Amino acid sequence: MFRLLSDGLATVTVGMLVTAAFLLPGDGRSVSPHGYLLLRRAGVAALGWSAAALSLLALTASDLLGQPLTTLGPATVVSFATTISQGQSLTLQAALAMTVALLARFGVSRGLAATVAVLALVAVLPPAFTGHSAGAGNHQIAVTSLALHILAAAVWIGALIALLVVRRSRLLADAAARYSRLALGCFVAVTVSGAANAAVRLGPVDQLWHSRYGWLVLGKLAALLILGTLGAVHRSRTLPALRAGRRWAFGRLAAGELIVFAATVGLAVALSRSPTPVAEAGTDADAITELLGFPMPTAPTAGDLLGQPLPDMFFLTLCALGIGAYLAGVRRMHVGGHRWPVARTASWVGGLLLLAATTNLGVARYAYVLFSAHMAQHMALSMLVPILLVGGAPITLALRTLRRPTDPGVRGAREWLLIAVHSRLTKLLTHPLVALGIYTASLFGLYFSDLLGVLMRSHLGHLAMLTHFVVAGYLLFWVLIGVDPGRRRLPHPLLVIIHLASMMAHGIFGLVLMQTTTVIAPDWYLAVHPSWASSLLADQKLGAGIAWAFGELPAVVVMIVLIRQWIRADRSSGTADGSPPTTSQGRRDTPPGDQTSTGTASCFPTLPIGSPCLSPNCPARRRRSPPLPPRNRPDPSGARQRSARCCCGCTSTPASSSPRSWWSPH
Repeated sequence: MFRLLSDGLATVTVGMLVTAAFLLPGDGRSVSPHGYLLLRRAGVAALGWSAAALSLLALTASDLLGQPLTTLGPATVVSFATTISQGQSLTLQAALAMTVALLARFGVSRGLAATVAVLALVAVLPPAFTGHSAGAGNHQIAVTSLALHILAAAVWIGALIALLVVRRSRLLADAAARYSRLALGCFVAVTVSGAANAAVRLGPVDQLWHSRYGWLVLGKLAALLILGTLGAVHRSRTLPALRAGRRWAFGRLAAGELIVFAATVGLAVALSRSPTPVAEAGTDADAITELLGFPMPTAPTAGDLLGQPLPDMFFLTLCALGIGAYLAGVRRMHVGGHRWPVARTASWVGGLLLLAATTNLGVARYAYVLFSAHMAQHMALSMLVPILLVGGAPITLALRTLRRPTDPGVRGAREWLLIAVHSRLTKLLTHPLVALGIYTASLFGLYFSDLLGVLMRSHLGHLAMLTHFVVAGYLLFWVLIGVDPGRRRLPHPLLVIIHLASMMAHGIFGLVLMQTTTVIAPDWYLAVHPSWASSLLADQKLGAGIAWAFGELPAVVVMIVLIRQWIRADRSSGTADGSPPTTSQGRRDTPPGDQTSTGTASCFPTLPIGSPCLSPNCPARRRRSPPLPPRNRPDPSGARQRSARCCCGCTSTPASSSPRSWWSPH
């Protein structure tokens, strides 16, 4: 009962916050009056959610210990909350829910609403990392698929409840249309993640009808199909009725949909408390399988490192969405008559494919048991993958292709991206010393402390570690050779010095690691050390050699790119007043479609010339010369085309042709 109450209040909280921040239009920097109403009600729901999680904490302790609730002392409950994984997850969830309640009650800005919505989504996740999924044979699929399943379901159901709360608003039709697109994505996510999670827990297909757990899965599948049908009816009938002013049509169908949702949530709670066929059949699993989620691998060969895949749904989903969204953006560029460099597309796709291979093929399996394989994975994720991703210029592509919402009061993906690009946090993270410090800390801080062993024992910690490798490398190489807007513009000599400093830090790390005589993370590697492998110290020295030698080729490539950009920057500033050289027709020799003379990316032609910049820190607001006239593409009809704006709203040329260089910002 308390589990159902906790899940219900969590869903209501998430849905109201997401609707207030992303689905309803705002009032300047503040949420709209209906958004304010949702924020306050979300605060009340989050307070109840926190209380329900604390109550569930005591009830779970009573259930696991086999003692009545009245006989449990405070010391027993506190011990359960701090030492047992189920208790820790519920304690963390209660604390996060209380934080959400406080922030939702005392804030009205749209940025704060978005932040609280993200925090509420995080608060939903802790129980997903305990229970059946955490104990399943394949942690990499079971845990991640359950987390994705919970997030998508919470947004799907909760946003529908929030729309029912504001059903009398004149903004319901537009908000329902935006919710319909969001619900479709949630339906796909729930279906895919649920199927993956059920496959891990059920084992053989015949367990669908030979086990109680399988019958519950079939019931949940039937409810999901009904919900999908109701969603299709919403899109085809309810949305046109709302545009015609018949608001009662939405309330009637949404109420029926919520009834099916309630039954689905009930089945989900029953599933969470039912034994799985895999757990019943796998009680004799060895300690290595319980710890890793898979049996001890055999001695590695070249084929084993590239074969024996270990699918991780987090990185598979991330790479699939990243490639799909990027290619969709490139297609939109071509449909609009604009060109995008093939080299950038190849760089982005290659980076994500390398990320998927490094985290899902055999090397990921051996990285759990061999320090040398782990170090090879670390070097690939922190150097090769970020360089390729930075070369894809994803922010520039997104700013050119993301469409503005029809309602100017609504912040779409493009508007939120602009806010993130020009935020103080981005300025802090792209400071060269900060980016270099984060990259260096991922080397020395991880391996010369007890942090590596702690992270390797938790699937969530392992995911966070691998993600940090990619993010730390991306920040550093974005500062050094990135062409996307948002980063700090530094003189090229300073960038060369920063790159040399990173090379020195990398080399010193490798040398210090090679001379170390103590085993790193001994508690982990002693527990999983294979019998066919060399000694722990010998394998660690092999990993140190990989770390020392691996960075040479990527460092040389980055240095070549830096020098090339330096030369091009000098050529483009050849005139006395600092403006780029002019062509024979008197135009500045700046290729359209990539960067303006200020180094800011241009977008699709959307607004007229002279529109004010959206960011007070845009370099175009500080330049001495006035904005240049647009260089329009030929128009067969003879009509003058509209000009373009840069990524932050400044006047620039239309994105009509590809840039001269893959890496060149000019």
